[in-house]
Amino acid sequence: MLLAISCVFNYGTYAQLEKVEPPFWWAGMEKSEIQVMFYGTNIADFSVSVQEEILVTGVVKTENPNYIFVSIETQNVAAGTIHFQFKKKGKLQFTREYELKERAENSADRKGYTSSDVIYLLMPDRFANGDPNNDSVKGLEDKLDRSKSGGRHGGDITGIIDHLDYLEELGVTAIWSTPLLEDNDPAYSYHTYAQSDVYKIDPRYGSNVDYKNLASELHKRDMKLIMDYVTNHWGAQHWMIKDLPSYNWINQFPGYEQSNYRMETQFDPHKSDSDFKYCVDGWFVKTMPDLNQKNPLVLNYLIQNAIWWIEYADLDGLRVDTYSYNDKEGIATWTKAIMDEYSDFNIVGEVWLHNQAQIAYWQKDSKIGAIQNYNTYLPSVMDFTLHNAVEHMFAEGGGWGSGIMKAYDNFVNDFLYPNPDNLLVFLENHDTRRFNDIYDKNLSAYKLGLTLIATTRGIPQLYYGSEIGMRGDKSKGDGAIRQEFPGGWEADAQNAFSASGRTVQQKAFFDFTKKVLNWRKSSKAVHTGELTQYIPENNVYVYFRSLGADKVMVVLNNNEADQTLDLARFAADLKTTNGTDIITSQNITLNKTLTVAAKTPLIIQLN
Repeated sequence: MLLAISCVFNYGTYAQLEKVEPPFWWAGMEKSEIQVMFYGTNIADFSVSVQEEILVTGVVKTENPNYIFVSIETQNVAAGTIHFQFKKKGKLQFTREYELKERAENSADRKGYTSSDVIYLLMPDRFANGDPNNDSVKGLEDKLDRSKSGGRHGGDITGIIDHLDYLEELGVTAIWSTPLLEDNDPAYSYHTYAQSDVYKIDPRYGSNVDYKNLASELHKRDMKLIMDYVTNHWGAQHWMIKDLPSYNWINQFPGYEQSNYRMETQFDPHKSDSDFKYCVDGWFVKTMPDLNQKNPLVLNYLIQNAIWWIEYADLDGLRVDTYSYNDKEGIATWTKAIMDEYSDFNIVGEVWLHNQAQIAYWQKDSKIGAIQNYNTYLPSVMDFTLHNAVEHMFAEGGGWGSGIMKAYDNFVNDFLYPNPDNLLVFLENHDTRRFNDIYDKNLSAYKLGLTLIATTRGIPQLYYGSEIGMRGDKSKGDGAIRQEFPGGWEADAQNAFSASGRTVQQKAFFDFTKKVLNWRKSSKAVHTGELTQYIPENNVYVYFRSLGADKVMVVLNNNEADQTLDLARFAADLKTTNGTDIITSQNITLNKTLTVAAKTPLIIQLN
């Protein structure tokens, strides 16, 4: 009878413990000291200890009594179960089990994405609906409504897995999906950048197990998975935002003030304090409270959460949203902690600036950052200046700074970057104008653009649908550039995932993309070779990629007329008279001249 009463009492007390994060950890991690957050009504009334002989390095209670943060040292602790004991007035009230899992073999040695990869960016809600049963979920406010461009359309993780064969055939080697974690905003939640639970995949996309399965299915195909991670903000519906552990868990003015978006204040030596504060501490939008990485509890929570997902889902890399809006010392600490855990990993930060020196500031070991004694430890940044150029160059005539000269001028400034080969290069993404809308679905412009990003230095990134000529007018709203992939829904009239379902124009886009990307897989010269570029003449750009005996010549004729090149100019790099056009597989004779058709790229594997 006494035992039964004791069990009832312990169960009732235990029930007030609503969340434990991280939900588990692993033995043998570089980050061996972990901070476990316990959340429940008045949980701070208890004292917490560990039953096993494990060092408790700290217990933090905040002004909100619903939280306790308990730090333990797990170095040299074997995988198994730990028991956290909750006591009141010295008497044990209940015990909470906590698991240290065995790490997967070689987990610490995972290889990140590199310049040998081609990344395919997709928005899961708009890519393919593999499981209609999860289109709307009880407890999540935003329901399926395909009639709205900003509504949820039902795409999910199963839809991605169902079309991995399509992506493998296309020649991409890695997937970057926009965020998949839960976003319980009442509207426009499909983009999932306003997250409400960062340890949980949004049920409208699937489950944590489904996400782990996506990585597994990719790895079977020697492909990689990149998580889109958000450190700068959460959504207003996040359960912790609704019950803040402390007032300074988020940046407050008090309450909401919007960012001025002037990232230049992060390094401007003449900045005003108020301008700097509104950039870093201002909220991205009202529905996205700005996280305060100056708060050690917040910063450690974000570090552990990112490492937890990498380890749990077997990720191959991260893309970090709004990287340069974060507290810069905090985000550097966050980045370094991840790279210390996984030394060969890769992380690319979104640094949406329009000046190469300012972008280069954010790459690891930047000499520009070193001027201010700052190092982000961030391996990769996004080449937004190249993106700015490709939005215009293929519609312009030649000139001192116009047309294809814009490409040359971009790469001239590569001396600013510590590692140009680790820049992300792209024609478009989920926030920009659609390339094929800018150029009115002009296949010639697309061929020039794709050839450029596929053969220059860096890591090329393709946005879903580009390979079939998808377009969308951003002036009509973000939904226009995030349309459904045709064939991703069972009732679709057309299925562009299938060769037989593509229109003639879609086939032309797809076939060219497939040819270039699959050839690129085996081109070591393009992956890591030296880039030698020649100043464009007559709006024709010529450059070489060289790695030992492996040499590739690229010609981009940006003119409306055929052009004949005098090959003597390229004699230092052109040591042969024979090559193979990788698009047509035809031999090309490289004697005195080379004629290139109007608005046409050539990729020539030199023999």
